Amino acid sequence: MNTKSNHTAAIYARVSSTTDRQNTERQVIDLKTYANRSDLSIVKVYEEHISGAKKNNERPVLMDCIAFCKENCIGTLLVSELSRLGRNTFEVLATVRDLVDCHINVYFQKEQMNLLDTNGKPSLFTPILIATLSTCAEMERENIQYRLNSGRRIYIEKGGTLGRKKGSTKSREKKEEEYKDVLAYLDKGYKIADIAKLTGTSTSTVQRLKREFQIR
Repeated sequence: MNTKSNHTAAIYARVSSTTDRQNTERQVIDLKTYANRSDLSIVKVYEEHISGAKKNNERPVLMDCIAFCKENCIGTLLVSELSRLGRNTFEVLATVRDLVDCHINVYFQKEQMNLLDTNGKPSLFTPILIATLSTCAEMERENIQYRLNSGRRIYIEKGGTLGRKKGSTKSREKKEEEYKDVLAYLDKGYKIADIAKLTGTSTSTVQRLKREFQIR
């Protein structure tokens, strides 16, 4: 590892919600506190609002963050917890392997774990821990999905119906607030696929908003 870069760091913070219900402020504050205690100089902070279930190539801010760390020989990438890098085992492991190959340390605050030791070498147990934690996160996601599907099935079997109740569609004003980022990108002429990636919104929703708000 380049000695000059040992004390430089970047922060990657992520929340799943694309609305104002969640924000990355607490993650950033906690990681900056850790950096100060560890004599790390924060060079750049990356914040992303997108589902952790998305593939890495569908998470533009994470991709920019990793590229920045490589191009600028950043010593450490600070992340609040392992799940911030994703919930798919293979995606997380691919990201970790890529960073380690580039001699970039990653510190996971919740797990209190560094990918590299003080000599810039991978810890013997780090790959095992990461694989285990990633698998647990993925299993939990699958369990949640299973419980949701089971609940829906029981609800339908008892005569319930899924979907919005008649007359419960969102008002235009509410859509303008909820999808303000999408509408702003549409106004600027961005491609639908790019908007979907940037905002974590499905392409079908972007297309529907474009038609509904008559944006050319």
